[in-house]
Amino acid sequence: MSELVINNLHVAIEDKEILKGLNLTVRQGEIHAIMGPNGTGKSTLAYSLMGHPNYDVTDGEAFFKGENVLDLETDERSHLGLFLAFQYPVAIPGVTVANFLRTALNAHRKATNPEDKGMPIPEFRKLLKERMDLLKMDHSFAGRYLNEGFSGGEKKRAEILQMATLKPEIAILDETDSGLDIDALRIVSEGVNALRGPEFGAVVITHYQRILNYIQPDFVHIMLEGRIVESGGPELALQLEEQGYDWVREKYSLVVS
Repeated sequence: MSELVINNLHVAIEDKEILKGLNLTVRQGEIHAIMGPNGTGKSTLAYSLMGHPNYDVTDGEAFFKGENVLDLETDERSHLGLFLAFQYPVAIPGVTVANFLRTALNAHRKATNPEDKGMPIPEFRKLLKERMDLLKMDHSFAGRYLNEGFSGGEKKRAEILQMATLKPEIAILDETDSGLDIDALRIVSEGVNALRGPEFGAVVITHYQRILNYIQPDFVHIMLEGRIVESGGPELALQLEEQGYDWVREKYSLVVS
């Protein structure tokens, strides 16, 4: 089983340190939830793992399949089996959802086998329809320009559609529940749960318990000031829902003082 092992990760943005020695291990088949107040570094972790150029890794390692992914280009990290679902997906005018997904899928296939000529169009269409049915998306969605004019729920479903098509081994969901109503949240969660199994691991970054009512995590981690300071099972998220973060801040201040 593949695992993502993050050791002592330090990340800065414009010389301001955001992550301050973060450690985390995520294995295929596991769902990890990361929770924490605004500004504690949750999204910084997601973007750093996928190679966003604005995030400067100053120390630490992140090993996946025996390689330090921090040394790889973003597309190489994706080809290796990592995936990031954005909190704020960008629009790409002129590029349809279908063309985007087929290009991405064929790039993955070619990375594995340079002689691969790409998935035949009829086979791809069948695959895409199956994945769209899974997410209860109208098939006409495939002909729309990626994220252009999409509602918040449609953008998030498009992210999960990408994930369902590419089938990563470890996925990072950066506040996928942000801006979703109850129906959209349920549909997106059903898509994630449909992929769940021994070959799929995920990091669900969220502020709220509500998505964890649909996507049951195996582990819950709390971030404060750029570090994971508390870990536990699903009951930890329920405790946060009831008590907020003050008890964590108090406990953490006692540890570091």
